[in-house]
Amino acid sequence: MMQLFHEVSRECSKITTHRYSTSFGSAIKLLHQDMRAPIYNIYGFVRFADEIVDTFHEYDKAELLAEFKHETYKAIERKISLNPILHSFQQTINKYNVDHALIEAFFRSMEFDLDQTSYNTAAYREYIYGSAEVVGLMCLYIFCENDPVKYAELKPFAQSLGAAFQKVNFLRDLKADYQQLNRTYFPQVDFNNFTDEMKRQIEEEIGVDFEHAYEGIVQLPLKVRFGVYVAYKYYLSLFKKIKKTHPTSIMEQRIRIPNYSKAFIVVRAGVKNQLKLI
Repeated sequence: MMQLFHEVSRECSKITTHRYSTSFGSAIKLLHQDMRAPIYNIYGFVRFADEIVDTFHEYDKAELLAEFKHETYKAIERKISLNPILHSFQQTINKYNVDHALIEAFFRSMEFDLDQTSYNTAAYREYIYGSAEVVGLMCLYIFCENDPVKYAELKPFAQSLGAAFQKVNFLRDLKADYQQLNRTYFPQVDFNNFTDEMKRQIEEEIGVDFEHAYEGIVQLPLKVRFGVYVAYKYYLSLFKKIKKTHPTSIMEQRIRIPNYSKAFIVVRAGVKNQLKLI
């Protein structure tokens, strides 16, 4: 019956991924079957922590996050948890020997979100690392299947991809972050007077991240390259749409990519993959 508990826990992480992010859920389906469950397990964990700081406003978020952090480490140490999200997460962390320093950095960024409303350059970089780059690195542990040499080679590219995704999220969610959560992630940017020049500088930074990340994607193992490339293209398309949007409009709406565009991205990526152009 223990196997059934493992399966139910992994299924909870999978359901969490698909309910919260259709884009990531679709991209994960394009990975090799062996890679899917571990990535679902990481996303489920990250999503629950993020919900604590972003959504649970009627509760003591600091207390909930501290408990979640404590239970995470306890699950990893015991190699079991009655929280199915944490149980599936600990299985992945232990199986792939993921560095616990990545988990600590992640929680540090989540703790920032409890009460920090603006960031200087140093804090911004630390937040990006902990909230996004380390998630990419956790996934990279899985993609490299315990090959430390491959991991070291691809590490900077995985960080760039995570950073690009997060910064695009910041622009996409600008209205909610600034107006509802009172957060300003980009340093030295006045969103009461968000100009074209401010937006252009942010976009240039993101563009560098995307270019660097692509260099690593084409070096990924074949089992995961296509799925990661599709996720990259999803976000690149969203980024291009944001670039065409006036700063005022970004403050007033959440930019999205329609489902038919996502389907077209998958088809085009599939053709490139068949022709071995990725």
